[in-house]
Amino acid sequence: MTEKQFEFSEKKVRVYFGGNFNMLGEMLDKESAVLITDDNIYSHHSEKFAGWKTIVLRAGEKFKNQKTVDEIINRLIELHADRQTFIVGIGGGVVTDITGYAASVYMRGVQFGFVPTSILGMVDASVGGKNGVDVGVYKNLVGTITHPRFLLYDYSFLETLPKKEWINGFAEIIKHACIKDRNMFDFLKENTLDYFRDSIDNTGTLIQKNVEIKYNIVANDERETGDRKLLNFGHTLGHAIENTAGLPHGSAISIGMIAACAISEKINGFPAFATKEVEQLLSLYQLPVSYAVDKERTWQVLLHDKKKSGKDMNFIVLNEIGKASVKKIPLSELKEIFFNLS
Repeated sequence: MTEKQFEFSEKKVRVYFGGNFNMLGEMLDKESAVLITDDNIYSHHSEKFAGWKTIVLRAGEKFKNQKTVDEIINRLIELHADRQTFIVGIGGGVVTDITGYAASVYMRGVQFGFVPTSILGMVDASVGGKNGVDVGVYKNLVGTITHPRFLLYDYSFLETLPKKEWINGFAEIIKHACIKDRNMFDFLKENTLDYFRDSIDNTGTLIQKNVEIKYNIVANDERETGDRKLLNFGHTLGHAIENTAGLPHGSAISIGMIAACAISEKINGFPAFATKEVEQLLSLYQLPVSYAVDKERTWQVLLHDKKKSGKDMNFIVLNEIGKASVKKIPLSELKEIFFNLS
C-alpha cells in the first residue's frame, strides 16, 4: 500500500493506494459512521458491510438526482446521524458524487470519505471535491465543492467490475493523457485494456498516475477559474450527448473528445494526424469515436452547460497531444462548427 497526503486550501486528504476495505474498521467508529453504496456493489460485497449502518441506493445515473439525496437525508435522520457522524461513499462516480453532496449539506456539512470501486470513480469522480446531482438532462447542475477526508483505493473491487465499466473509465484516463501527459498517451498506445484487466499491479500504477495528474491540476485551481477547466476536455459536447443519446459517460466523453479535436483543428491549428492518433487510441480501448447525434437537441442541452459565459463558451482545445488550453468561443461560431461536423 502507498499512502499519500493531498493538500488543498481548506483540507488535507489522506489517500491510500492499494489499501484494504477492512481499514475502515480501524479508521472509523462503526457506531458513528454510515456507509452509502448502491445495490450492485452491495450484491457483490454484502459481507463487507456486516456490522455497519448502511444506506443502499438504486444503481445508475438516472437516480443521481435531488430525490435520491432527499432519501439519503431522511435515512440519516432515521439513523440518528448528527454532526459527529462520518459518512463513507462506496461505489462508482454516481455514488461518490451523491454521497459527497449529501454529506456536504446534511446539518450544513459532516465529514465524509470515499472508497471508489470503479475505474471512473478512482481516477476522476472521487478526486477534486466536486459533488453533485443532475437536474433532468443537465449534468451536475447542482452541487458543492467539498473534499473528502480520505480516499481508500481497494483494487479488489475491480475484480467484479464489468468490462463495460473498465471501458467507461478509460475515457477519463485517455482524457488526462491528451491534456497533460504525452508519455502516458504513448504508454497506453503500447498496451491494451486486457493488459490492465489482467494485472492489478499495472492498473494500480496507472490509477495512481492519473489521480496525481488530477490532483496537481485541482490543487492549483480548486474553484475552476483557470487550469482546472482543462479537465473538461471532451465534456462540453460529451455531457450533452450523454444525456440526449442515453450513452454511458465514457462513450459520450470519447465522442466529445473527437469532436473537440475536430474543433481544435479548425480554431487552434491542431493537426489532423493528431486527431487520428486520439481516435486510434480511443478505438484501441474499445471506446466509440462517432455517433449519429440529434444535433439540434444536443445543442439545446449544451446551452445550459456551466462553462457557458454570456454569449461565449469556454471550450477546451488541444494545442498538441499532452497540452491543452481554454478558448473562449462565441456561441454562434461554435454552433456553426458543431453543426458542420461530420
